[in-house]
Amino acid sequence: MSDLRMTGIGMTSARTRDRLVQRLREQGISNLSVLERIRNVPRHIFVDEALSSRAYEDTALPIGFGQTISQPYIVARMTEALLEGTPLLSVLEVGTGCGYQTAVLAPLVEKLFTIERIEPLVERARQRIKELELRNVRFRHGDGSGGWKAHAPYDGILVAAAPLTVPELLLQQLKVGGRLIVPIGAEGEQELVRFVRKEQRIERQPLGAVAFVPLLGGTI
Repeated sequence: MSDLRMTGIGMTSARTRDRLVQRLREQGISNLSVLERIRNVPRHIFVDEALSSRAYEDTALPIGFGQTISQPYIVARMTEALLEGTPLLSVLEVGTGCGYQTAVLAPLVEKLFTIERIEPLVERARQRIKELELRNVRFRHGDGSGGWKAHAPYDGILVAAAPLTVPELLLQQLKVGGRLIVPIGAEGEQELVRFVRKEQRIERQPLGAVAFVPLLGGTI
């Protein structure tokens, strides 16, 4: 991939990205590492070329198969919430999608495991992550609603689609002190929640209203 495509021009330029980062600061994102990732990850390469001029708007965009690339604020908010606490050595991402959240998160953790049920999206994301030379990501085409037990327990789990209720199988794959960031609820009624596993209980922290595609089982 050419340097020009990576760095962008016009509506995908560094100046446009700087404006996005400033908007995120104004919305309350304060983690400097997260803001730098939002600035440095070329979001325009994760969307169709026809939509690249809109890549640094703070909005979700379609990526095919009824899926969307999350708006940058939501990616930043979820990443920031996941990072709050003990260092993240092993993290599971459920719902790779186009790989943008993966690219933002990967340099901030030691190992990132990501699972996606739609095979063409897995292959597209794998290619983008390779082009960005992020080497600590392991992909799987599979049903993420039950997590990825082979690599559990995790220090953190981030879910990019909304189950209707608390995902118990994912909570079981957290280490003590581990965090699960997940949107929960039906369309129009979803809330982003951070769960923290303690020795004898699970702590629940609401993070605000959100809108995500539903978390579905099976693979295609």
